[in-house]
Amino acid sequence: MILDPNDLDRVSRYKLMIGAVVPRPIAWVSTVDGNGRFNLAPFSYFNGVCPIPMTLVFCPGVHPDGSKKDTWRNIEAVPEFVINITNEATAEAMNRTATLLPPGQSEFEWAGVTPVPSETIRVPRVAEAPIAFECKLQQIVVISEDVGGGAAVFGEVQCIHVRDDIYENGRILADKLRPIGRMAGAGYTRAASDMFEMFRIPPPQRD
Repeated sequence: MILDPNDLDRVSRYKLMIGAVVPRPIAWVSTVDGNGRFNLAPFSYFNGVCPIPMTLVFCPGVHPDGSKKDTWRNIEAVPEFVINITNEATAEAMNRTATLLPPGQSEFEWAGVTPVPSETIRVPRVAEAPIAFECKLQQIVVISEDVGGGAAVFGEVQCIHVRDDIYENGRILADKLRPIGRMAGAGYTRAASDMFEMFRIPPPQRD
């Protein structure tokens, strides 16, 4: 089967992408708006970019009504954010923050999680998150502001919060972190319960 994306409608394209690009890590992003009101929302178009400078990227989209997601607009107003890492213990709270609430209603309160002041930025982190990256906006690359479009938001990490029991000898312990990944539809996966290792094979020796 060969598919031309130009022959697919917006919904079909979306379903194909989220079903094929799996599992996806989840950025649980906290922001503040220009009036200082907190916002918290999950994004599964998320990954690391590079370690020097330590940079992360996530991709907010455009609502079906054509408006930008609150997180995107907030970062344009206050160019700082926290990428909180979710896990099995915080999965249900993270999922609640995906609910579209009326303007001014706090997702922190709705999800029953605790905002904690950050060390280097004005945006709070989630106290219950096992890892949190305080970020300052590096750049926003807008792909499209049309419905179905979105942007890549790059953040330079200023400070990292890591729960003591999941960090050992410079490494994150996956069995203690118990991360989750996003699948298609309402699906998630437990990323640490069925891990396997494959070490890189060295190149063949030349005579």
